[in-house]
Amino acid sequence: MAWNFRRSVNLGPLRINASKSGLGYSVGVRGFRVGKDAKGRTYTAASIPDTGIYRRDYLQKAATQNRAGANVSAPPTLPVAGASSNKIRIWRSVRVPVWLAYIGGGIILYLVIRGLS
Repeated sequence: MAWNFRRSVNLGPLRINASKSGLGYSVGVRGFRVGKDAKGRTYTAASIPDTGIYRRDYLQKAATQNRAGANVSAPPTLPVAGASSNKIRIWRSVRVPVWLAYIGGGIILYLVIRGLS
């Protein structure tokens, strides 16, 4: 079994992490963080404080997804009443970035846990 090393310094919402791989940083609150690890990968981390339950998701770059052969399709369209050839793209404005959904979920989770204490 190998030895590991990790050390972090908190500067308010900013956390600087040092490990054998190098330096990384993250920003957030207890229960939710967004950051970049020592290998340069961007991630989001969500947890339930004081339970040990957590999840870390790595975000992929768009160029990497396209090169990997990901199927990129156009958003769904709806016909306009009275004009069968015109279509309106409605989903482009509705899309929520994943990190924004995580922040909202983290804040709600934090408030629920804090209210139960």
